[in-house]
Amino acid sequence: MRNLATCYNEHAIKVSDSYCSGNSNNIYVPPALIPSIQDEVSVLYKVEVSTQTLLFITLTWSTHNIDYAFTININDHHSNSSKSFSLRKIKGSKRLEPFDFKVELIWDLSKAIYEVGPEPVKGYFVAVLVNSELISIGDHVDDLEVKKRVLDYPLAKCSLVSRNERFLGNFECSSRVKFFDTGMWHDILITCVADDKTNKTPLSMCVCIDKKNVIDVKRLRWNFRGNQTVFLDGMVVDLMWDVYDWFFQSNTDSDSNTKLRSRAGIFLFRPRNGLDSRLWLQEKNLDEKEEQKVGASLLIRACKNPS
Repeated sequence: MRNLATCYNEHAIKVSDSYCSGNSNNIYVPPALIPSIQDEVSVLYKVEVSTQTLLFITLTWSTHNIDYAFTININDHHSNSSKSFSLRKIKGSKRLEPFDFKVELIWDLSKAIYEVGPEPVKGYFVAVLVNSELISIGDHVDDLEVKKRVLDYPLAKCSLVSRNERFLGNFECSSRVKFFDTGMWHDILITCVADDKTNKTPLSMCVCIDKKNVIDVKRLRWNFRGNQTVFLDGMVVDLMWDVYDWFFQSNTDSDSNTKLRSRAGIFLFRPRNGLDSRLWLQEKNLDEKEEQKVGASLLIRACKNPS
């Protein structure tokens, strides 16, 4: 997500009129568009255990995995070491090595329920034990037979940092996200429609939150980057978009799979402390920014189909 910030500076960003999550007369009417396909979801967690160990755990769900399994990446912040593990079984437990501390993964997807994407919406359980401290990163199951294996473990401090979702298709991306621990769930819909009658080139963009228009960008080819401030749950959320690659990236690459995933429009929803805080801090202040973070970010990558 940091790469997107380099596209902007304080003089390049224009903050438009703010949107408040209250009543609005501008009600969104969904068009008859073809939805994009969500093919990958990565969820990043920040974990602190009692031994002062700081971990960043990324859980990735992808349609490329067999039987809707997942990949987990564990990054030790202090040693700057990172390990990834792909889990193909529907349930089980696994000791994760090598680390300077004991790590065990416990998961159960046997009753997982899916909707349109690779990430289950309920009925599954994913937990990590670090030195016998529990990190629950997928507690969406009510089966006590599953949970009783970990009920006696103390809970480690765990917070959601960000969600990264990738979509394949031309027209419509939808997501459901909760930016703040004490906030509400919000429905996000991003649509792109053609200005001409041929309906081939998406030139206009509309972003809606909870069925209310937040952004309506005309002549998207010339307004391919921008920013808007919105208010959700009484807090400030910055919405940034960058669809430059949709229009100007070279098509000389003969590998269609590479071209499919590289021509991505980027939509970043990022909470911040308030109107008086800076949108982006300098690189040297990133640690300070992390300490001030008030909510979880959402990054949507919308990849066009190969031409």
